[in-house]
Amino acid sequence: MATNTRFLELDALRGFAVMGILLMNIVGFSMPEMAYINPAVFGGTDLPDSIAWILSYLFIDGKMRGLFTFLFGASLILICERADAKGESPAGTHFSRMIWLMVFGLAHYFFIWWGDILFLYAVIGCGAYFMRNWTVDKLIRWAVILYFSGFFAYASSIGSLFYLQSMAESAGAGSEMGAEYREIMEGIAPSAVAIGQDVSLHLSSYGELFQYKITELWLGPLAMVFENGLETLPFMMFGMALYKNGFLTGGWEVQRYQRMARLTLLIGLVPLILICGIVVAQGFEPVITLNAVMAWSMPSRLLMTIGYLAILILLIKRFANHSLIHRVAAAGRVAFSNYLGTSIVMAFIFYGWGLGLYGSIGRAELYLFVFSAWAVMLFWSKPWLMRFRYGPLEWLWRSLAKRQVQPMVNAK
Repeated sequence: MATNTRFLELDALRGFAVMGILLMNIVGFSMPEMAYINPAVFGGTDLPDSIAWILSYLFIDGKMRGLFTFLFGASLILICERADAKGESPAGTHFSRMIWLMVFGLAHYFFIWWGDILFLYAVIGCGAYFMRNWTVDKLIRWAVILYFSGFFAYASSIGSLFYLQSMAESAGAGSEMGAEYREIMEGIAPSAVAIGQDVSLHLSSYGELFQYKITELWLGPLAMVFENGLETLPFMMFGMALYKNGFLTGGWEVQRYQRMARLTLLIGLVPLILICGIVVAQGFEPVITLNAVMAWSMPSRLLMTIGYLAILILLIKRFANHSLIHRVAAAGRVAFSNYLGTSIVMAFIFYGWGLGLYGSIGRAELYLFVFSAWAVMLFWSKPWLMRFRYGPLEWLWRSLAKRQVQPMVNAK
């Protein structure tokens, strides 16, 4: 496989991923953290907001992050191949990039937004490097083993809340078990006082918010690694495998993509619909909703991510000459700038040091901000790349990783 070739499929998939991930992240920018999981915590459960949550749960939650993670694994191999072809050290190239990605991730987390995934990707990417030469079969086999080990671990850990809930109810409100359960529930379903404190914090000054992060949330990036590692690493491994077997670069026959899409989406979506029905029927009960989002959806999340990839590749191949696909691909080529740029803009819109809209916009209305951000990504990315080789942050990352200022302007 030529290592100096750009794949429209990879670029466009990355563009769809960086646009799609905002569909879920927008809740994290604009509302208290647990509202991401449960609309009853904050944001409301009226018809429009409930529909927004249901559609997000069924079709978006985890799948867009899955696309991003698959593509990170594919890019890992592609970058190592290109380094090797140039006579450069794949290890030196990769680990230099990961170290600087950790720095960017920490800066993103502490200075902009708590929902950073760059640090997570950098840490897990260091381990994934040692799997880059595995065969497709070995990558898939171990990815399945690791992923479902994580699924059973998450399901057991979060599922234990049902036992604790039962024991606390049996012991009574005044018991030690009851007190322990209430303390855990305060994190899952915060009280009105806690919600009010969160809103006040995010509407405070930049300095107060930064101080809170470095004093109270300073372990957040490492916690993300431990909490999400057994999902992130397998997804990267699947991405490596699907790059190697030609799936992600459009090398399969159309019929194979169609069969893959039908199979994975059907098998993945049916259980999610059933789980979602239980959550809604139980009125978004906190323990059930937490289990549904964090654990029970994991098998479907994997299957639907693969199904989405198959559908998107079919669309990219079908409309390969359409200007919109090339604009999406351009957004994917500068995905790093788009990802961090979106965080800066959304933090400014919602936090107190900016426009201060935090906690004041309904869940359904939030998607107007998402669509506006998509328009900006599609508007600026292609014209920028017509003049410059890299996005601004891609250029900075590349220059730092190579310890040398890289040429920026396209040769005429």
